[in-house]
Amino acid sequence: MVLKYMFQNGKINMDISFLPKLKNAKLICGLPGSGYVGKLAVDYLIDKLKATKFVDIYSSSFPPQVSIHQDGTIDLIKNSMYFCQNNKHDFILLTGDAQPVSANGEYILAEKILNTCKKLNVHSIYTLAAYITGKFVKQPKVFGTCTQLKTVDTLSNYGISKMNKGSITGMNGVIIGIAKKNQITGMCLLGETSGYVVDALASKALLEALCNLLNIDLDMSEIQKRAADTEKIIKTIESQISQTSQDQQQSMSMQSAEKNLDYIS
Repeated sequence: MVLKYMFQNGKINMDISFLPKLKNAKLICGLPGSGYVGKLAVDYLIDKLKATKFVDIYSSSFPPQVSIHQDGTIDLIKNSMYFCQNNKHDFILLTGDAQPVSANGEYILAEKILNTCKKLNVHSIYTLAAYITGKFVKQPKVFGTCTQLKTVDTLSNYGISKMNKGSITGMNGVIIGIAKKNQITGMCLLGETSGYVVDALASKALLEALCNLLNIDLDMSEIQKRAADTEKIIKTIESQISQTSQDQQQSMSMQSAEKNLDYIS
């Protein structure tokens, strides 16, 4: 039986098929953002860990549009929660079509997600996001920040660079901020990306860091192929930029020569 109920404050509707019984669960969030870095990573986890969906979340704060599926049908923009259990961990995986378009919507949605997590005995939350540099790199770094200092000090053990300034915008930051207020450990991992392309290369780096951190066994072959595709796209863009730069320099040189000839004349 599907349980449906409406949160009047913020107009959030959660369609809950069932609530799984979990112990010491971990929530991993990956929502659309620059380069789709976090979303690609979490969607990959959902696929490879064969996670089961148990919640669809609709909100009036999502963009006013519908998504079109491969079979030609449509659905309202939504977020969804999945779960999976293995011998090592119980996981909840949060993905979605979009983030709220307003700050108020982000805080309300984050609180509802945290309330659901409390019912499911979640004790730690990981959000996956993009660290935007505006530059292309061959080996993206992974940056991190946490709600607890003792956890921050262990990041370097997993090849994660500590963030010591700046801010994290959107749901990736708000969720772990509210988690801290609710005495739930939170961590945000950010994959280095230019922000110009859908970056599976940065997603792969994020997944490797997360799997190392949480001791997750994961088949990385498919994300490796996607990362190779991203590298090809980046090389094409760099080649086009280089050619454009050369054309501009040649044009400027010709214009300068013409001016000198005019002056001599």
